[in-house]
Amino acid sequence: MGTERGFRIANEVNKEGWEKGSFPVLCETCLGDNPYVRMQKEDYGVECKICVRPFTIFRWKAGTMGRYKATIICQSCAKVKNVCQTCLFDLEYGLPVQVRDKYLEELGADKVALPNSRVGRDYQLQNAQADKDGADLPYGKVGAHPMLQRLARMTPYYKRNEARICTFYVKGACNRGQDCPFKHELPQGGELANQKLRDRFHGDNDPLAAKIIRRATEDLTLMPPEDKSVTMLYLGGLPPGAKEKDIRNQFYVFGEIRSIRMAPKQSCAFVTFVKREVAEEAASKLNRILKINDKNINVTWGRPQVTKQDEASSAMGGSSSTGEVPTGNTYKPYYPSMDPGAVGNAPLETEARDT
Repeated sequence: MGTERGFRIANEVNKEGWEKGSFPVLCETCLGDNPYVRMQKEDYGVECKICVRPFTIFRWKAGTMGRYKATIICQSCAKVKNVCQTCLFDLEYGLPVQVRDKYLEELGADKVALPNSRVGRDYQLQNAQADKDGADLPYGKVGAHPMLQRLARMTPYYKRNEARICTFYVKGACNRGQDCPFKHELPQGGELANQKLRDRFHGDNDPLAAKIIRRATEDLTLMPPEDKSVTMLYLGGLPPGAKEKDIRNQFYVFGEIRSIRMAPKQSCAFVTFVKREVAEEAASKLNRILKINDKNINVTWGRPQVTKQDEASSAMGGSSSTGEVPTGNTYKPYYPSMDPGAVGNAPLETEARDT
């Protein structure tokens, strides 16, 4: 199958550049939920939508409730971009090409781009065909970006295989009724209404990729607190058997740890680092992807603890409503017995009259 990085392209190319394959490169979603798939195959049945070279087309029914689907690009183009031949999503993360390339470039991987001219495309695809193991491709040679791990779709999304909207129903001219194999609903429009196949393949101006990147920036990025003195991370949802050693094994690689405080009854823990930069790196890389004993752990920033001494100092110094301790004043302890109006203390005037 084509769901693993080290897949083998089971095809051959003749001298004219036409491709003949024995099985397509597909993702789990496009195959559908039915484990028994019957495919129709035709050698050189259609041109590739990218390189316009004839290739073997496969057609099948994608699951029990899915529609009929077919391959639209050749296996050579799919190998160059490491994508499915039908949906053009990345085989490893299940994401659009533009999203994958954006975060792989941050790790130092070069983006693979096909030339605009047909001669240049044929030359590059010819070299890729000679490279059976994909040694010249960057996929799988760099570590996974933390954001890619958060965005990755690791389970099939069969809703993508549903029937398309009936254009006759949109015009009000469909006479099939319930026997129509297409969906009878109106298109919603929006930013995802104009998606283009070539933009999806090349990773340029893809509206779906722009939506996913915006979600990653707004919802999946853990922003550090403004207080630079905060170096504590909160770990929530720990499994019952979690120990301090398990947490230390996950965090020591980022830098020096000052303390780890466990709260077994609340199923949480607090990790305090020595430096703020180390805490920010740990929070950005482990947010939403940290697992301890095969359980997902919630990683957030911890709140600075305010002691009773700080509260008393704030009360004496007239601090603001934010609860911050004022700086520049020397702390003086205040005890209840120092209150002149406390119970048991005689008024000064009474004491003077008695004497």
